[in-house]
Amino acid sequence: MQTKIFGKTASLIISFLVFGVIPVTARANPSDFSFHSSKTPVWIALLFTLLLLFIAIILKQRIVGVRKIYKKGRPGQQVDQLRKYTLGLNSRQIEKLIQYRQTNKNYVNSKGVTALLFLIFTIGLSMFSYSGANAQDVAKTANSSLLGEAGIWITVVLLLIPITAGVVLIFVKVNSVLNQQKNKYLTEEAEALAAHLRSLPEEEADALLKRRKAALDYRLTHNELSGNQRAEDEKGLLLIHDGVELPIVALKKKALQRPNIDPALSRLILWYLGCATFWLLFGTTVGEYVGVKFVAPDADHISWLSFGRLRPVHTNAVFWGWASLGMLGLGYYVVPRVSNTKLASMKKGWCALILINAAVLLGSICLMAGINNGGGEYREYIWPVMLLFGMGLLLTLENFIKTIATRTTKEIYISNWYIVSAIMFALVITIVAYVPYWQNGLGETIIQGYYMHQGVGMWFMLFTLGFVYYILPQQLNKPIYSYSLGILAFWTQILFYTTIGTHHFVFSSIPWWLQTVAIVGSAGMAIPVLAGTTNFLMTFKGAWYKVTDSYTLPFFLVGIIFYFTGSMQGTAEAFRSTNLMWHFTDFTTAHSHLTMYGIICFFIWAGVYAIIPRLTGKEAPQITVGMHFWLALIGLLFYTVPLMYGSTLKGLMWMEGKPFIESVVMMAPYWLWRAIGGSLMWLSHLVFAYNMYKMIANREVVDVQETAIQKLEENTAAIQPIA
Repeated sequence: MQTKIFGKTASLIISFLVFGVIPVTARANPSDFSFHSSKTPVWIALLFTLLLLFIAIILKQRIVGVRKIYKKGRPGQQVDQLRKYTLGLNSRQIEKLIQYRQTNKNYVNSKGVTALLFLIFTIGLSMFSYSGANAQDVAKTANSSLLGEAGIWITVVLLLIPITAGVVLIFVKVNSVLNQQKNKYLTEEAEALAAHLRSLPEEEADALLKRRKAALDYRLTHNELSGNQRAEDEKGLLLIHDGVELPIVALKKKALQRPNIDPALSRLILWYLGCATFWLLFGTTVGEYVGVKFVAPDADHISWLSFGRLRPVHTNAVFWGWASLGMLGLGYYVVPRVSNTKLASMKKGWCALILINAAVLLGSICLMAGINNGGGEYREYIWPVMLLFGMGLLLTLENFIKTIATRTTKEIYISNWYIVSAIMFALVITIVAYVPYWQNGLGETIIQGYYMHQGVGMWFMLFTLGFVYYILPQQLNKPIYSYSLGILAFWTQILFYTTIGTHHFVFSSIPWWLQTVAIVGSAGMAIPVLAGTTNFLMTFKGAWYKVTDSYTLPFFLVGIIFYFTGSMQGTAEAFRSTNLMWHFTDFTTAHSHLTMYGIICFFIWAGVYAIIPRLTGKEAPQITVGMHFWLALIGLLFYTVPLMYGSTLKGLMWMEGKPFIESVVMMAPYWLWRAIGGSLMWLSHLVFAYNMYKMIANREVVDVQETAIQKLEENTAAIQPIA
């Protein structure tokens, strides 16, 4: 049913693009796009109509599904359906049925109608599109000028927001009613099946059910070719291992909920990851719009939507909202798990969640209103906002340290080393960046380099590596390759990464010796990167075949690859010769996405897909997980590779002394690729949000066969005499 809905909706959307959007966009210059166009309200109305059509199609499919179930219950079809259910019982259900018996000697196909309606809609839209595209704007009428006013379409948007919310709410309510009705019909089918099984003749039961159970219970002994005799090894040449290791996770099978996970902790983790997903959608939607502005700079003239305000909204939302909350959510799973104890304080975990969400929400509003710190990249939030974030981290640090202090294991596993140190560094760099006493003149520039790079390397990277050291071996069902390599990578990252911040200010007024120290530290980062990459890849040794059977390991593998390439690229950028060519170009933007997106995001997604099924017992559909992976990976490559190539040409043009505007014109096609790649990445986030919903949402559907057996057991218990 879901596959049909997905395919049908996709075909309708493609038809909309072919008949409606492409005829206009094919004749339009991207830079000519503007929200002040007279056609803007019309396009908004068309998009809103498309949303309503999409919702109507889904509801229609749900109604058809419920009607099909209702038709199965009709007397003419019920007998065949009950027989199918009977033949479909599994071995356990048949055994319970045998025990019970021994104890108690008009559907109208509307697909064509929908297709016809949508065809009329798209043809009408196509006619509008072609007429609008071919017509010449000789003179504007009073109405067209009125529609071109910014206030008009802003009012339209403001009106559509509550209308859209109402439509979505109605959809949710109707969907809930349909689910209830569906479960009601299925429960009635289960009662009918129970009655049918009670009245089943003894001869048919023996001939049908017992034979079916014997077929289901048949298993190979796996000794058919080798025999039952144990191999003799008089010479001691064979290495026989009789021990059976406990499997941590069954790949490509439905993950079962861990019985020893505290439900309260599961709820806390799911809230962290759910809030992180919201900020991912919000932050990358803003980033998508910012990327579009590179090819359509005159899209709007509203101060709140200007590039200078939206760009920090995008970066800070994905940094402190998505990545930070995502890491902390996984940390709340890993820290108690590797400590073999319960979380010290659930209340502090909730308080930290509220504080961090409040910080990102208030910070985004302040940035869009023009209230910012103005002290450099990634610290645009004003200090009261960042104070809330710091308080959330402080509560988390106390919570984790107390949890580790009550551990029942002798050693502190390396994951906790990374996670706790990451929170400590995040607090230190936040205090250093926001206390103003040493930020006069060049001091502020030095502090900015320190804060910016420590935020990426000592907060995001350290924390992410911490949960990878636990979840990756868990998914591979084998220990980490080398604990010593992990310790080497940990201490060398602390040694070298804390010195490299000023490599972003080579050839500046900062003392030459400090620039050199940053370059040396950047080169030294090859040690922890090579140690970590080797450790992770060697953990795959002997288990590479599992990659093809898993949907979490590909995310880990991509993160490991970008961990090496992105980090080594940062080292290459630090040298003076390459810095002269690449710095202050879009190469830095490509590099930051290669690391923050290719490493941090892919690792977080891998952790999410590995952990949530263990908490909820539900997994996302394989096809949508694959869609998420490939859209994100291809989008990232479309985003970064053209930008790196174009920025190299741009830097060479600057070094040759060519006019700045020539380099801007030259970058136009590469910015278009940036927008295309960013759009694919943004689409992958929508798919990820859908996967989160599938893994978390509580949508119980009645199992007719299982419910029928339960009703038989209830009947058995009811007729048992009281001893």
